[in-house]
Formats: sequence, structure tokens, C-alpha cells
Amino acid sequence: MPIPGVDAARMIDTLNDHGVLYVVVGGFAVELWDVAVLPTVDVDITPERSHENLTRLATALNELEAVLRYGDEGVAIPAGFTAENIVDMNVLNLNTVAGPLDLTIMPAGTEGYPDLIRSATEIEYEGIAVPTASLEDVARSKEAAGRPKDLRTLPAIRAHIRRRSAR
Repeated sequence: MPIPGVDAARMIDTLNDHGVLYVVVGGFAVELWDVAVLPTVDVDITPERSHENLTRLATALNELEAVLRYGDEGVAIPAGFTAENIVDMNVLNLNTVAGPLDLTIMPAGTEGYPDLIRSATEIEYEGIAVPTASLEDVARSKEAAGRPKDLRTLPAIRAHIRRRSAR
């Protein structure tokens, strides 16, 4: 299930190498759960918000040469990412050398990392352990967000949850 134009393995590997605490959410989480949906175009993560973790995240983002995504353009942060310039953000849409990466601190319908990590599962992707939000949590978030693209995926997610529960 490789995402076209995105080296998700490189992103996840970089985050893991730096010891970043995070949970994969959104479309990539749905794909990791092997739900039949159209491929996503980015990787979405919800990081843990402690200063130490945001420092590790900033280091990983700088290694991935992350820039703010503005339309099709990238806007560099002159001194690079730091915990201080990430801490107050709710959403950061980034371009990296490995493809688009979105930081969603508080996904709709959730209380962020502490809420999501409780029922997260590690799913292997290209030999890398990926902390992935439960499908139930992804469905809850997509429903709360209420965007047309999220609502279109809900029937497939719910059907997958039902099939999994029936086993």
C-alpha cells in the first residue's frame, strides 16, 4: 500500500530513530489497517506534547528538511524547527524530502495523543513498527471533522470494524 510520491517509511523511520512519541492518524492510519479506500497523499501524526518530545520531533523535522506547506510552495523556517515554534500549533502542514507530513495536535473529536495512544496499535509497515490510532478512534475523528472527504471514508471504515469484530 505505498502512498504515491510519499516515502512514509523514511518519515516513520526518522521519527522512530529520534524517539518521537506519536500516533499515526488520518488516511495513512486507515491504509495501515488495510481498509479499502483511495490512497492518501500525506502522512498525518499526532505527537505527544511534552517539551522533550517536541524537541525530538523538531530534530526529526529538520532532518527531513521540513518546510511549511503553503499551496504548492514550501516556506522555510529560517532557524529550523524547535519545540518552541511547534508547541502552540494545532496543525502544521509540512513538505519534507520524503513527502507531505501533517502534524495534527488535537484531531477533531479527540483529546490528542493521550486519548489516542490508549487504544493505538503498532502495525508493521515496510519492516517498521508504526504506532497507529485504532480504527474506532479514526472513525470518531473523521465523523467529528465532518469534512466531505472524511465522511466518504466512514462507510468503509465502519464495515472493516464490523468484519473485524465478527471474527
